[in-house]
Amino acid sequence: MPFPQDSTASTLPPEATVVSADPGLILAKVDDMIDGFLRMLPNIALAIVVFVVFLFLARLVRSGFRKASHGRHGANVALVLGRLVQIAVLFAGLLVSVGIVFPSVGGAELISLLGIGSVAIGFAFRDIAQNFLAGILILLRQPFRVGDQIVYKDFEGTVENIETRATYVKTYDGTRVIIPNGEIYTNAVRVNTAFDKRRSEYVVGIGYGDDLLRAQQILLETTRGVEGVLEEPAPEALTVNLGESTIDIKVRWWTKPDRLSVVTVSSSVLTAIKLALDEAGIDMAFPTQVVLFHDQTEATDGDRTRQREGWPAGKNPPKPGNLARALAQRNGQQADAPPEAQA
Repeated sequence: MPFPQDSTASTLPPEATVVSADPGLILAKVDDMIDGFLRMLPNIALAIVVFVVFLFLARLVRSGFRKASHGRHGANVALVLGRLVQIAVLFAGLLVSVGIVFPSVGGAELISLLGIGSVAIGFAFRDIAQNFLAGILILLRQPFRVGDQIVYKDFEGTVENIETRATYVKTYDGTRVIIPNGEIYTNAVRVNTAFDKRRSEYVVGIGYGDDLLRAQQILLETTRGVEGVLEEPAPEALTVNLGESTIDIKVRWWTKPDRLSVVTVSSSVLTAIKLALDEAGIDMAFPTQVVLFHDQTEATDGDRTRQREGWPAGKNPPKPGNLARALAQRNGQQADAPPEAQA
């Protein structure tokens, strides 16, 4: 009598294989991994020692660049060169250490692998890399230096420090502004202390009845006598505009470029100009306007039959009136009127 066949076994495909978990094979694999790590342990220790040596060498080289340079200009160049050499030494140490741990990996394969990784890191840290490169260019080209007074957009102050990532500016009201180097390098920056002299100016308006040449002479002599105004270039007083109510004279003078000198000297110059013009009797005229009322004109003031400024034309124009008489009549009528009418 034949035995019945197993229905489960009959349904398995012919190519199916049975996987058996053998604990002995697993333990053998783990043992091989441990043996491999132990065999590599001396190489790992040697690689760590070599990398530490390269790290110490990189710091030593960077410190040497700093000590070898003197002055503000040399310090900035040394900072850039020191950091670049430090990165290069650390990169070389990394290649040597990896080669010790994995002798089968060639230098070309490692460099290509690092190149692919650097591209991925570059996309991830694009802004940081841009600021770093901009900081290196700023330190090398030096459009401004530590201690310069600059204006960037709405910020104005003294440069405290220039790092490879950002520039630190101390504003005149005692706050610190950290500006990324990528923005500074790609935008306009005004350096107020780039040169040893700086010009200031102010427009003074005098009356049309005053002596123009005398006023210019007083302005020049007064400005020259103020402490802090440089003799060369000499101050100037130039007539720049004939305004509606004033003759405008632009006074220009030169001082040291720092903000303290500019502000204090400007205050002294303007104070001295005001006192000198008052003493000389020269009027610093206010804006004035002339308002013409046609009903105040006299009968002899032109032909009323013709069009004038706001005056109706015709053969029978209104007769010229007298403003004082009209006001007196109006006041008299209001006085005689009852309170309801006055209201």
